[in-house]
Amino acid sequence: MQPPSLVLCAIESAARVYHDRPVGFFMKGLHDIETEEDMKKAKNLFPSLSSFDNVHILPLRFEKLFNNTPLQTWYKKVNPQKEVYWIHVLSDACRFAIIWTFGGIYMDTDIISTQPIPFDQFFAPQSTSSFSSGVFGLPRIHSLAWEFMDNFVQNYRGGQWGHQGPGLVTRVLKNKCKSVTLSPKEDVTCGPLTFFVPDRFYPIPYPAWRKYYIQWDTLPTFSNSFGLHLWNFMNKKEKTMVPGSNTLVEHLYRKNCPSVYEAEKTKD
Repeated sequence: MQPPSLVLCAIESAARVYHDRPVGFFMKGLHDIETEEDMKKAKNLFPSLSSFDNVHILPLRFEKLFNNTPLQTWYKKVNPQKEVYWIHVLSDACRFAIIWTFGGIYMDTDIISTQPIPFDQFFAPQSTSSFSSGVFGLPRIHSLAWEFMDNFVQNYRGGQWGHQGPGLVTRVLKNKCKSVTLSPKEDVTCGPLTFFVPDRFYPIPYPAWRKYYIQWDTLPTFSNSFGLHLWNFMNKKEKTMVPGSNTLVEHLYRKNCPSVYEAEKTKD
């Protein structure tokens, strides 16, 4: 219930970029929300977000989310105590169920949105050989979201990092779109689906994630990107945005989530 500033920045930046759309943030620690007053109280927990009418803080209830999906039987049988990457595979499951139920755009909370995505059905490859599950878009009750959930259960390997997330999306899409070759230079399509070039969300690849936390002589514009993935899983020493550091991440906060930035500046 105390998300780091990067999470709040991700939400604020999405609220600003998608000002005409609802932005939902699901939290496991929230009590059930049944009234407008409950919603208001939840939102007031995060003052930097309280002024955004399109932000909705919502409880994450796994049993309810997975009900009537292929994930329901998996969730009932799995033993979290024996899982090596439990939080991560649970997160993988949630994103597919959320998109199945609600539709729209899913984004990890270490993605800073910079401009609107012009497509409703899309995926964001990390490279020309693998897709990502950190951001994607589909309409609600889409057959592909169901296929993801079914593949999740049928080919479950919780002890293999990424198998239930980017590995799953890569397996399913490569099988579905055998004739499509991912390109480093231009977006490609597979029927109604658009596959972005890696620069759309990953202009700084994961081995170079520290570049977000250093000073640059010339700041990149990221003009070809819809958002920036900051690779928080790689950030083992928990580097953060430091006001006054003149790092790239500070500039990104100031531009894309100024309310969170100002809140960070006033902290002791």
